[in-house]
Amino acid sequence: MSKPVIRHDGGHINIKFMPTSHQVHQPQTAHQRAFISDSPKHMILERAMKQLERLVGLENVKDFIYEIYAWLYINQKRKELGLKTTSQSLHMIFKGNPGTGKTTVARILSEMFRDIGVLSKGHLVEVERGDLVGEYIGHTAQKTRETVNKALGGILFIDEAYSLARGGDKDFGREAIDCLVKAMEDYRDQFILILAGYPQEMDYFLSSNPGLPSRFPIVLEFKNYTIAELLAIADIMAEDREYRLTAPARKKLRLILEQDMRLNPHNFSNARLVRNVIEKAIREHAVRMLSAESHTREELITLSAEDFILPEDGTYFN
Repeated sequence: MSKPVIRHDGGHINIKFMPTSHQVHQPQTAHQRAFISDSPKHMILERAMKQLERLVGLENVKDFIYEIYAWLYINQKRKELGLKTTSQSLHMIFKGNPGTGKTTVARILSEMFRDIGVLSKGHLVEVERGDLVGEYIGHTAQKTRETVNKALGGILFIDEAYSLARGGDKDFGREAIDCLVKAMEDYRDQFILILAGYPQEMDYFLSSNPGLPSRFPIVLEFKNYTIAELLAIADIMAEDREYRLTAPARKKLRLILEQDMRLNPHNFSNARLVRNVIEKAIREHAVRMLSAESHTREELITLSAEDFILPEDGTYFN
């Protein structure tokens, strides 16, 4: 497991996840997190951790949220005793492939920040380039301002944020970036901005905009799930829908995941792929059940290997 290393630069909190062997302090284990969050005085943390523990993996992200809660809680206690408190920027960069939990974690954070008093509303506004960039001069500024106003009191989550800079200096996306930076100054502490996207593209995006990295001191990496983690996610998704997979079905699913991961290493969609495969299997199961004259409960909840279709080209869109 990796542990957030916190460096303070200019009053901001800068979090990088380093290998455990490079650290003096060990990260919180899930057991330790659960022990503290079960305390009656930490009900806010308990609600957040219950949602997080349903997410497979993401231990570095869970450690980060635990630390942020701890800092906010202790900061409040220091304030109550008249001690100095620290103000730290909570704008963030989420780097990871699709289906790694970025949006889900942003939603959990928005609720926790609302409950602890950092945000007044705690809602999540999810947008992409098209929601911010206009078609003529002045249109982009208007659209971006309107989007920021909707997000005040909550979190503004921009997916594929690197696309704002894809058209060069004359592209209206640059204007959107400038408007966002201005909003961060004008509405300081009134909303949190999260920029999300593929790791390599986000790295290039930040390096090509020198003024941005210091404004987004929190960087969270959402790594691809392992095959074992994806199978665990599949079991959860099936159970949530009142289905279960047979052992041969899980083997077939493993083959599908391994093939897609091998053929699409840079665009692997992780839990999103699992969801698509499970939903396709449910439809195939329904077709298979349609021809039967009667159905037992066991038949209606069991997904078999024949319900999982291995795509010939390795692409699973349906």
